[in-house]
Amino acid sequence: MKIVITGICGFAGSVIARGLLEHCSDVEIIGIDSLIRKGSETNLAPLRDLGVDVRVGDIRNQDDLDSLPPADWVLDCAANPSVLAGVDGQTSATELLDHNLGGTIRLLEYCRKNKAGFILLSTSRVYSIPPLASLPVEIVNTAFRPVLEMGNWPQNAQNAQNGLQSESLVNPVPLVAKTSLSSAGVTESFSTEPPISLYGSSKKCSELLALEYGLTFDFPVRINRCGVLAGAGQFGKADQGIFSFWIHSWARRRPLRYIGFDGMGHQVRDCLHPRDIVPLLISQMGDPDRSVEPIFNVSGGASSAMSLSQLSAWCTGRLGSHQVDADTNPRPFDIPWMVLDSSEVQKAWGWKPVTPTDDILEEIAQHSEQNSKWLELVS
Repeated sequence: MKIVITGICGFAGSVIARGLLEHCSDVEIIGIDSLIRKGSETNLAPLRDLGVDVRVGDIRNQDDLDSLPPADWVLDCAANPSVLAGVDGQTSATELLDHNLGGTIRLLEYCRKNKAGFILLSTSRVYSIPPLASLPVEIVNTAFRPVLEMGNWPQNAQNAQNGLQSESLVNPVPLVAKTSLSSAGVTESFSTEPPISLYGSSKKCSELLALEYGLTFDFPVRINRCGVLAGAGQFGKADQGIFSFWIHSWARRRPLRYIGFDGMGHQVRDCLHPRDIVPLLISQMGDPDRSVEPIFNVSGGASSAMSLSQLSAWCTGRLGSHQVDADTNPRPFDIPWMVLDSSEVQKAWGWKPVTPTDDILEEIAQHSEQNSKWLELVS
């Protein structure tokens, strides 16, 4: 089986490529990466040493894609992954859309021409921000937990932003929200209506076009909406790769801040190592049955979720004490709690994550000890 992996020198792409080589004896991997993300160049030589045909090129450049040989599957790991992209002054909106959406369109054309299957690594940020931002929450063990059995979400939007538990939750939670969100997380049926950020919209549009191309031109499409990916070698920043960024910054005693909400770091995310996705990808590529639902949440789920405050407690125990400042000013598109419910992908594909969160954090900590200049390299 021949696979094209885009963004192969990024964190997710490189880990998945190594995992596929480890688990599949008959796989041939062709990778393409523009190396525009700082740190991605560190994966170029190691992947080539493993026998991966890595091409330095850009999926937005048609000539670069035309140079690729025919393949059986395209695994799209290339993206600008920041929810602040297009509004942070680092990347323009047109650059973001050209990268995330324009690149996907060109890859879908490649799949059409070569009858290749297409797998998109999508994101939890395709889900609608207003109902998540106004989610009634309580604080349990220094972490937000949704209060779903009562309450009016719009009424309590400010409470959610401030990290406060409401004393008077009046109106019922909208039925659509109650049926698509539980303590297990956000399900695939949760609203994807805007606003979802420019980044989220670029990924949602990519999902829609992938489905349309697959149906129109008769090739299999799989869409895996991932939660927060984490592990050693990730190019962590404050707005992406937060687990890696936090641990590396803690180890170097760099300034850290709890941003938004109550300024106490109670906001929660789940955590998944990309190597855990590899068995799912192998199953998806080995069974091109079009009757299987194409969109699934793929995440560490509730058992992997933790708040920044809990992550700080872990860092204190592992790396020693460090001060974290508070900044209650909200960031655009931020939400207090995001955990994906991956029960549907387990039913359909028998998949579930296997790497415990503590193991992921320890892997990052060891990497920080062995690479003291990592943040300078990738930021």
